[in-house]
Amino acid sequence: MATTLNNLAGLLANTNRPAEAEPLYREALEISRESLGPRHPVVADTLNNLAGLLADTNRPAEAEPLYREALEIGRETLGPRHPDVAIRFNNLALLLADTNRPAEAEPLFREALEIGRETLGPRHPYVATWLNNLAELLRATNRPVEAEPFYREALEISREALDPRHPDVAIRLNNLALLLANTNRAAEAEPLFREALEIGRETLGPRHPDVAIRLNNLALLLRATNRTAEAEPLYREALAISRETLGPRHPEVAIWLNNLAQLLENTNRAAEATELYLDSLAILRSALGDSHPTTRTIAANTLDHLRLFAPGHPDLPALAAAFP
Repeated sequence: MATTLNNLAGLLANTNRPAEAEPLYREALEISRESLGPRHPVVADTLNNLAGLLADTNRPAEAEPLYREALEIGRETLGPRHPDVAIRFNNLALLLADTNRPAEAEPLFREALEIGRETLGPRHPYVATWLNNLAELLRATNRPVEAEPFYREALEISREALDPRHPDVAIRLNNLALLLANTNRAAEAEPLFREALEIGRETLGPRHPDVAIRLNNLALLLRATNRTAEAEPLYREALAISRETLGPRHPEVAIWLNNLAQLLENTNRAAEATELYLDSLAILRSALGDSHPTTRTIAANTLDHLRLFAPGHPDLPALAAAFP
């Protein structure tokens, strides 16, 4: 019964029905604890799955103790070097990284990687994932020189172990391209961004949210290399896809609006840019609140624009007061 509930919950979670999945995970957990004991590997699996759902629905404080309990049970019952233990190290590390605790996350990513290499082999797809995750943390903590070889190894393994047109390969290409772009190697980054975009369109479909992200990334690079005429249609396509797939008031839509507004401002279309800046900021204030770092960044962009190009705009005094 518990296994059936867990599997059904997994199916619901994977089809974007977390509200339906959660009570099934909780019931499966309760049954497993009662019938198998609180330290059984099946209990750890269910804890891990429920924690993943909580993390995916922006409840990291609820997810963290479940991840830690799943990890502890796994070490006790499976041994400290088991592949499932590596998976749980990785999952907890992702949560820690996402909640701005990279110093806590890094040793867990490294341990997951070490266990994976020992138990699964150095060219396993899971090893590629854990290499990528560690690289992402290193890039986020301003260590691109350390991150780059991990990105390259993850890409090489994924091409070998999966398929050169697999969605995971596109993820690795995109991440490496971001690092190259951020370290002033636009000429190296561009073909990787283009390949990632092409694979995404083939494997995910042309209107997938991940395709929108890759369109935006390529457009950012083109704008940074003074190719605004090439960048603009990509920004507009990314914006259209995100509005369709995520909804018109999603925070990601606000980011794409801001990026397009910056391009319009830089190409002497300030009046068009003004409306996009204001729409972007309104979405973020509603979705994330005024204190969120992204909202404050977009507010600064909007205020700079209004002060320079529309100093008489009626919204300027209120925005200036809200974001001093």
